[in-house]
Amino acid sequence: QVQLVESGGGLVQAGGSLRLSCAASGNIFSINAMGWYRQAPGKQRELVAAISRTGNTNLGDSGKGRFTISKDEHNNTAYLEMNYLQPADTAVYYCAAEIRPRDLTYFKRYWGQGTQVTVSS
Repeated sequence: QVQLVESGGGLVQAGGSLRLSCAASGNIFSINAMGWYRQAPGKQRELVAAISRTGNTNLGDSGKGRFTISKDEHNNTAYLEMNYLQPADTAVYYCAAEIRPRDLTYFKRYWGQGTQVTVSS
């Protein structure tokens, strides 16, 4: 069993910062990539940021210049540092990871339960 547990969401004023964490645990053999998506009411889920096993990062347009993704391989944890938050950033943020469990020979995508980020004006 593989689990992704997110933390760090909450309410923040415009211009403020938040740091989201996503910890992967369970029967993990290897992690290929980890990332963050977000979904606002009435909108499609969109990529916020992703980081590969080698450390390459990919930022969605919404976060460029404001968001940073990083990881702690030892703890199987990814972080999303969000600065200069705006009301348009209000959404549920989901962690996703491509993980190969020990009992499989291929990678699967796993999702966290989501964490709410609300930015007030």
